[in-house]
Amino acid sequence: MTTRREFVETAGAAGIAFVACNLASAAPVQAQGRRREVVVNGRRVKTIDVHAHCAVPEAMALMGRKVEPQTLLMPQPLDRIRAMDEQGIDVEALSINPYWYKADREVARELIKIQNEKLAEACAANPDRFVAFASVALQHPELAAEQLEEGVKKYGLRGAGIGGSVNGEDVSDPKFNPFWAKAEQLGVVVFMHPQGDGAAADLKGRLKGSGGLDNTIGNPLETTIALSHLIFEGTLDHFPGLKICAAHGGGYLPSYADRSDAICTTFPNRCTTPLKKKPTEYLKQLYFDSLVFTPEALRHLVAVAGAGQIVMGTDYPYPWTKTSVDHILSTPGLSDDDRIAILGGTAAKLLGIKA
Repeated sequence: MTTRREFVETAGAAGIAFVACNLASAAPVQAQGRRREVVVNGRRVKTIDVHAHCAVPEAMALMGRKVEPQTLLMPQPLDRIRAMDEQGIDVEALSINPYWYKADREVARELIKIQNEKLAEACAANPDRFVAFASVALQHPELAAEQLEEGVKKYGLRGAGIGGSVNGEDVSDPKFNPFWAKAEQLGVVVFMHPQGDGAAADLKGRLKGSGGLDNTIGNPLETTIALSHLIFEGTLDHFPGLKICAAHGGGYLPSYADRSDAICTTFPNRCTTPLKKKPTEYLKQLYFDSLVFTPEALRHLVAVAGAGQIVMGTDYPYPWTKTSVDHILSTPGLSDDDRIAILGGTAAKLLGIKA
């Protein structure tokens, strides 16, 4: 059986492919079975999953990659919608983990064009169930800015999906400023997902052995590093209007954020870029998905960032959870308004979805 790591290495994108050439003309899919409707204190809530993967085989072929195993390939999204209905998820925001960051400009241009067109087709076929993040060739920052604008204005995509690093370079590097400037100008959300060839690859020797540590530790660490650089290098000061949503609850940063404040008071010479506020205060302008597994972890994330900064994420189709809705509903200490915001209210505003 192919593991997630093997699939990422061979397919280059974490997720299943259900975007097909004929999908644009397909009728909206109606899954068999009862659709769970989520209600909070008598109010029907539109639930939105911001962390859902897919792949476009036609685009992957440009880099000699295939979706393996073939059982991951779904020409129609019926199975996915059935799973959404069972879990009480009304809308998925689709994203594709970058596997194209080593592509030259022309290959990257063609690959992203194909990918964004197919994402738009999938959303158009079932507009009440899917929206999508545009793919961008972030290794070519000016091109990435163009692709984001085209994705939003031409294809109706709702933001961008990016990795936590680009070929070993941190996304806080000034070379990426054209992309960040465009995201701020357009007012769209950027969904950040860790790269398998990021921190995990850098620590490959240390992450061997039992426990799948390249995923268990490596993925959250990649996001932690990316967000920390965006804070400490002043990117969030330079682009204060950015809307960044980090997968997996933002990695480890929200769990130990106070150390980020302490480093600047204990060893001020190590904080070489002047910041406009304390490092922990930037967490309140970032967004985080709810994939943190326990009520206490979600409660803490809310306490650190605020309920209005948390959105629901499942990592579908990977079976980390089938109970994201119940996780939010059952976490103690949340108000009804908090639960409504996390389940879908905040994501609806970020993604331009009618609540």
